[in-house]
Amino acid sequence: MSKTFQKKIEEIYPQLSKSHRRIADYIKNNYEKAAFMTAAKLGEAVNISESTVVRFASALGYKGYPGLQKALQETVRSQLNSVQRMAVTAGRVGEGDMVDTALSADIEMIKATRESVSREAFAGSVDAINKAERIFILGARSAASLANFTAFYMNLVYDNVTLVDTSGTGEMFDKLYRITDRDVCIAISFPRYSNQTLDALRFAAERDASIISITDSETSPIAQYATYLLTAKSSMVSFVDSLVAPLSLINALIAEAASEKSDRVYKNLMTLENIWQEYGVYRTDGGEESP
Repeated sequence: MSKTFQKKIEEIYPQLSKSHRRIADYIKNNYEKAAFMTAAKLGEAVNISESTVVRFASALGYKGYPGLQKALQETVRSQLNSVQRMAVTAGRVGEGDMVDTALSADIEMIKATRESVSREAFAGSVDAINKAERIFILGARSAASLANFTAFYMNLVYDNVTLVDTSGTGEMFDKLYRITDRDVCIAISFPRYSNQTLDALRFAAERDASIISITDSETSPIAQYATYLLTAKSSMVSFVDSLVAPLSLINALIAEAASEKSDRVYKNLMTLENIWQEYGVYRTDGGEESP
């Protein structure tokens, strides 16, 4: 359990009723299970009413049970290993429709991201990207897929993009050692947070580079290094973290940055289309097999 959440319970514990103490004790000992329980299920686990669970959440200062559950889930996602995650979510998903479960969660995460992302930080990020001498893009582990996507499309717009190799510590610093205060580093990290990403950001911050941190919350370890913090919600399905909302946010960032360089983008794409056509990079027959 996170120290912040635990401290909140410890501070109020002496004032809690017996029923509320039972809930608090259960959560402290089973937080990985409680995080995905409904108020009714949690009440059933400690043999009290659902309404008592809701009042307990309010007593801790949350806006109802969903606020308490969100705090618990953030703790779970950042601390559990892959085996524990699979065990925890097995009961939540059960034998239901996984397609419906996963896609519904993604829809909710995109909606939540749309409402919560800072437009000021977003505008600042676009400005930093377009003014940077060089753009470094960093993402390790599962976030490497997002970093590769970002670098692929930014390379169509800019001539100064470097995708940082996170396959090894040496390779990572081989790419980063020239970073300066005239550059920007786009760092992407979601639970479970990569220590490689943190090491790289510490290095970039010491050299006064502008840092765009794309992560899940203000309490993320990479948020502390952010010049501009862009938060995107992600959900946990089994041992897999959904990165749909972060990808959507990255799409918006690339599109907005490119729109301010529309003449360059058009010229670059025209040149590339001619090259792609000359070398047959893409199929032009609609996917039909030749006779």
